This record gives sequence, C-alpha cells and structure tokens, in this order.
Amino acid sequence: MLDVRRLVLLRDLAAHGTVTAVAELHGVTPSAVSQQLRLLEEESHTRLLERTGRSIYLTPAGHRLAEDTEHVIDALERAQRHLRSHATEPAGPLHLAAFPSALAPLAAPLGRALEDAHPGLVLHITEAEPELAVRLLLQRRVDLALVYRYTNLADPVPLGVETHQLHVDPLVAVVRRDHPAAAAEGSPLALRDLAHTPWITARADTACGAAVLHACRSAGFTPQIQHTCSDFNAMIALAASGGHPVVLPRMAAVHLPPTLVARPVADPALARTIEIATRIDAGHEPAIGACLDVLRSLAPSSTHDGAGATSHLPGGR
Repeated sequence: MLDVRRLVLLRDLAAHGTVTAVAELHGVTPSAVSQQLRLLEEESHTRLLERTGRSIYLTPAGHRLAEDTEHVIDALERAQRHLRSHATEPAGPLHLAAFPSALAPLAAPLGRALEDAHPGLVLHITEAEPELAVRLLLQRRVDLALVYRYTNLADPVPLGVETHQLHVDPLVAVVRRDHPAAAAEGSPLALRDLAHTPWITARADTACGAAVLHACRSAGFTPQIQHTCSDFNAMIALAASGGHPVVLPRMAAVHLPPTLVARPVADPALARTIEIATRIDAGHEPAIGACLDVLRSLAPSSTHDGAGATSHLPGGR
C-alpha cells in the first residue's frame, strides 16, 4: 500500500515544480522531502522522478501517479465527510484562510463566535490573499477561504471551488477634510472629480489597483499616481500626511484618523464581493456548515443578500 503522505508530496511537486517549494509548503527541509520521494519510488517499484543535476522532474509515471493522487484524496475526504455526518456536534480542527482586511471584521470575531456556539471546534486562521487562499483550499491545507472578487473586473469563480456570497463591499474615496472633494461628505463622489489631483493607489498588477484603474478609464481619464503600495493602512497614512486621495474598499476604511473622511463612489460597479470559498460539496460537512452560518451572521446585514453558492467545476467555462 502506497503511503498517502508521500503521494501528497509527489502531487505538490507536480504542482509547484521544485523540492524547495514543496518543503516550504509543508514546513520541512528539502532533504526530508527528497527522502520521502525516494521511499515512494522504492515502495512503488517505479521510477517516478528524473534527476538532472540540481533539477528534478516527474517521469510520465510520476505525472500519472500525481493525477491519481487527487482521486485518492477525494475518496479519503468523502469517507471523512460520511463519518462526520454522524456526529451530533461539529468538532475538531477547522482551517480558514482569510485576506488581510477581513481578519479584524470577520475572521477574528468568527473564532469567538465558534467557540461559544461549538466548543468542540478549534479554528486555525492563515492570512492569505485570494489566489493563495484558493490554492491552499484545493491542496486541502485549509477547509474554507474568505476571498473577494472585484465586480468591474468580472473575474470567474476559481476552478474546483464553490463560493458563498457574504456581502458586497463598495469602494470609497478617502480624502483629507481640507480637500475640495470632502465638501459634500456623505454624497456620492464622481471619480472624474479627482481627475486633476495626484492619487494614492495599489499597483496595477493587484486586483484593487486594476479595479480602480479600470473604473477611472471607464470614467474617461487615467489617474495621476503619486504613490503606489499594497497595504491599505499605509495608503491611509499617506493620505493623511500628504493630502492625496485614495480609493479603497469600505471594509478597509472603517477606522480613519479624524483628518480624513470617506465618501461613497458614484460608480456602483466599483465594489468587491466578499465570498466564502469551499471545495465542491464541502459545505455539507457539519463543521464547515457551522462556520458558514456564523460568517453569514457576522456579515453586514445591509448588504448581505443571502445569495446561494456558485460552483465552478474543473473543466467548466
């Protein structure tokens, strides 16, 4: 019988390409990974790897076994779900990946709420942006992932997962109170009103930066970018010190210094949808279902529309 843990290492090597990457993923040394892969070759009596200098490649047999490993893990996970379905109370470890600006408003209170409602559940939180979070989810290193998609970018649901919508997080324009755009606080701000002032924004190769740039160009201008960074707290600090506006998700602009004000943006498409991603059909597991229920209760009720799950099966469009 082949060792499942070694099969997982082979599967991850096929996905990540290097022993070093697999070692980092599992928190072990590269030599430990190499040793386990050699043992897998011995117990399978098959040459699975081609070693050329410092590089290592999977043979055709290795690729086939890595693909078959997914079916093995699916079967084991299905068996585990069947066992858990007989439990009267959700229990055990539950691993959640969450993007940075969801940690304080959603992930942190989730831990306390789960502890109160289901004392047998132990929540483990990993900070991860959506792309990494989905990868961890598909590798079964986490059970759920808090992710987002920007509405105006029309990104599809990632392959192999289903998403459960929590709420819509609109973007807001954060400006200093002495900025002309702060005059009509509370009323929607047209992005064109900021066309002739320097901006602070995320890099164009990030989801937020791409969404803001797309919205500006749709409004007929390209923003004059003074500063670029990916940390929302740093953006807010730059806006407070330099007086330049920044457009970012409302969830990230809840706690502003008194010198700043957040104005809603007039473009309704400039928003991000906050979602919980799970593997296909995993929402039926008691522990994951309990977590979904609590997260829905924590989401802002004014924007949560109760939407159901959206699936994207491998090979679909």
